[in-house]
Amino acid sequence: MSTDPELRLSFEGVSSATLRTLAARLRGGQLGAPFNAFSLSGRGGCPALLAADLQRLAEEGLSSRHLALLLDTAAQVVEAELKQASTVQLVWTGPEIATSQSRDTAVVVDELFSQASESVLVSTFAIQQGQRVFAALASRMQAVPSLKVRLFVHVPRGWSDTREAPAILRESAENLTAQWPGTTRPAVFYDPRTLSPDAATRASWHAKCVLVDDEVSFVTSANFTEWAQQRNVEAGVLVRNTHFAKHLRAQFDALVLAGIVSRLPGW
Repeated sequence: MSTDPELRLSFEGVSSATLRTLAARLRGGQLGAPFNAFSLSGRGGCPALLAADLQRLAEEGLSSRHLALLLDTAAQVVEAELKQASTVQLVWTGPEIATSQSRDTAVVVDELFSQASESVLVSTFAIQQGQRVFAALASRMQAVPSLKVRLFVHVPRGWSDTREAPAILRESAENLTAQWPGTTRPAVFYDPRTLSPDAATRASWHAKCVLVDDEVSFVTSANFTEWAQQRNVEAGVLVRNTHFAKHLRAQFDALVLAGIVSRLPGW
């Protein structure tokens, strides 16, 4: 970023998600000059200095398309600085204050999937719009056939559902098949306790995390749904620490080895 006041773009303290949202609105025609902090109130607002810089650049002849490109570039700078600054980063979905220093949930998940080279472990409570939320993972599995992928999911029994467990499992497997975007499938596990007919002993598989290559862990409140990754208010942490990743992965390994979780039929 130049120190020349004529070329200044004041994005210090603005999250990459806010910058990308403003860029998309400019590119799509939802925003246009004159610019001010109120008109640029995307995800929680836009600092007055950034709004003033955008207005000045527009007056100097830059089009909305070029301003959008500048904002996208600024977002890349913010994300790069976050990666270098800390091994632990805040990941956020939903409304945020303009000075938030966070990364967007959907961006982080796609990035993790796309960079995996050895292993991916995903644990989630709910899956919806699987074609979208797992697109990057399915593509990576196709590109790297040796990639080991495990998916731990919640298989629910409704409170009034009296069916036998195999019928519920078959329905869940068919639902996942309909949503999976690729031809190469992961190994899928579930906790049989979620299917207990006795509400007093029934449990939920509620852990939501992504582990990649025993190096990076993403622990989040967000499920693998379009709502959770792009609309809801969700918070998580991205931890770049090998010791932590291996320790977390070992928890899942122990459940598999002890037979506490089982393979989903057909997966």
